Amino acid sequence: MSTPDRLALATPPASARSGSPLPRRIGLWSAIAVVIGSTIGSGIFRTPAGIADRVPGTFPMLTIWVLGGAVALCGALTLAEVATAIPATGGFYAFLRDAWGRLPAFLFGWSQLTIVRAAALGAIAITFSEYFLRVLGYDPTIAPYNQYAHYLAAVAIAVTAVFNIVGVRWGTTVTNLTTMAKFGGLVFIVLVAVTVGLPRTGGYFAPAMPVEPLAASSYGLALVSVLWAYDGWGDVSYVAGEVTDPTKNLPRALIGGTLAVIAIYLLANVAYLSVLTIEEMRVSKLVAADVAERLMGRPGVVLVSTTVTLSTFGTMSVVLLTSPRVLFAMADDGLLFRRVAAVHPRFQTPHVAISLVAVLGVSFVLLNTFEKLADTFVIAMLPFYAGGVGAIYRLRARPGYVPKFRALGYPVVPAIFLAAVAYLLVNQIVDPGTRMWALGIFIVILAGIPVYRLTVGRAAPR
Repeated sequence: MSTPDRLALATPPASARSGSPLPRRIGLWSAIAVVIGSTIGSGIFRTPAGIADRVPGTFPMLTIWVLGGAVALCGALTLAEVATAIPATGGFYAFLRDAWGRLPAFLFGWSQLTIVRAAALGAIAITFSEYFLRVLGYDPTIAPYNQYAHYLAAVAIAVTAVFNIVGVRWGTTVTNLTTMAKFGGLVFIVLVAVTVGLPRTGGYFAPAMPVEPLAASSYGLALVSVLWAYDGWGDVSYVAGEVTDPTKNLPRALIGGTLAVIAIYLLANVAYLSVLTIEEMRVSKLVAADVAERLMGRPGVVLVSTTVTLSTFGTMSVVLLTSPRVLFAMADDGLLFRRVAAVHPRFQTPHVAISLVAVLGVSFVLLNTFEKLADTFVIAMLPFYAGGVGAIYRLRARPGYVPKFRALGYPVVPAIFLAAVAYLLVNQIVDPGTRMWALGIFIVILAGIPVYRLTVGRAAPR
């Protein structure tokens, strides 16, 4: 690390110097709800079609879901230590700043601002609107409803932004209620599919392997889609500065929430295969609704689509609860306009940062499809996930570092996570179908380097 960066890390953030950080009001169950609520969103209800299309066999498909869960768990186990060592608002931004310096932290915030969170918010909002239209009896895959879905998604982003500006308690209340609804809805789908659908069909677990041999890149692309579904395991770290008793509650929320998601995802896929064949899954964009329709007719579609609508609405709320804290922390550190770090005098929330993320999300959702938004998010986030998880090696190498929580399986567990990230990044660049899009994303991220050098980098402590 350079001398300027070392000195920069020794300087406390503005909030710490002013004595006015965001208050700690998020308890254990709300923190667990953030993990589950931010993870169970659009992925499990939308991505199974793409995964079945890329690996059309029950064995490789379920294996990809297990591998994705294992990667997420390795990340969560490692982050449990890193987050308790650096329990600051901003999550990965704070980890990158304290472990690697101001420039990597700035690039993370830059990518959040220009690509990452707007893409995530847009993908989730589109799924919300498509299932909401399905509840109303309209088909979101045909005109004009396919266009209406984008407009409705934009309105949904605006509404959830208002909830989170009004206050953390409003935001976490919405998150807690919708998390219970989405988890309960998935459990209901699993129970009905296994108890009603499976005896009726005998299950569609064949073919176990695809008829045609698959290229290695197909597994990589499928794993990217699975990681979109699992993404959210680290989002509670963005509000680590607002979690009560963080040294205890952050590890419990990260590990417990991730394990619960892995379990329900595997059960959900078994439930889908109990009712639909692989070929049917490949063309089912709203797989949960199609399963419900097969089992219970129109009432089942309404019930499940309502559950997914609540699920994705809750996930939008979590995104707008957590991700603006990155921009808030950056502005608090002097890496963005100070105005972005403004705290609402009445509601005590970072209202400017929330509004900024919402505006960017609306712009993305009006211009892109779900698939493009989801892949963009995963590709852009992978390098920063690696940096945040890899921070554990930097922390452990520092004299006097005595964490209150130690990651299980160190150093193997974080190494597994980093190896998986490296494989996925190489796969995106090697595969002809994703190469140009991936390179375009990396160019946008690296464009943050001259922006940093010409702006806030000049004012870095010397």
